[in-house]
Amino acid sequence: MSDSVESSGWIEGDTLPEDLPESPLAILGAWFEEAQRAKLTRNPNAITLATADDSGNPSARIVLCKHLDELGYLVFYTNRESRKGRELAQRPRAAAVFHLDASERQIRVVGPIVQSPDAESDAYFATRSVVSRIGAWASKQSQPIGSRDELLEQVGEAMADHGVGARSLLGDEEVSLPRPPYWGGYRLWFERVELWCGGSGRVHDRAEWARDLTPDSAGGFKPRPWAATRLQP
Repeated sequence: MSDSVESSGWIEGDTLPEDLPESPLAILGAWFEEAQRAKLTRNPNAITLATADDSGNPSARIVLCKHLDELGYLVFYTNRESRKGRELAQRPRAAAVFHLDASERQIRVVGPIVQSPDAESDAYFATRSVVSRIGAWASKQSQPIGSRDELLEQVGEAMADHGVGARSLLGDEEVSLPRPPYWGGYRLWFERVELWCGGSGRVHDRAEWARDLTPDSAGGFKPRPWAATRLQP
């Protein structure tokens, strides 16, 4: 930084290391963990997930990142027959944004998507509240419905089908509810990662890492080394 700019003191804000690390994953993980600990928002693990259909029409929505893996992928769960599920079946790639507004940070990731193993989806589904599990059975996500009352009727039918009473919904009774076959997790593997720190005067700090991913026999990917590039804000 030039002496005049440095000595003026008007450039403030978080920054990335001057010598960018070989991998962005340690910084990404630290930022994510810090946001979870601070709990400055109701859902500090909320991310914007963008997908596209077979014609290239994009759509975006908020989902919750339920796991950030050291290999370089995140996990979220949803109804696989929903719009995003259908789009991922057509085009198994996505982009996601972590908007860590309280700390003036942003994380952008792009890459291929694969379904999580059934055992992983089963384990997570079992941790959800009874109400949430019934909701997963009752809702045909993204499909049209005639009225709110009709949706509530579907909830009642799902409760009856699985022997769930009002006391179970309140948590007064244990209930065993299997995972719907159309509901489960996805792994978004990071092919590109961008880290952004807000700075005064819009002199932000921004860098991108990219790597190649080769599919492996286990249904995941074998990553190549990262290449880092600093970007202008």
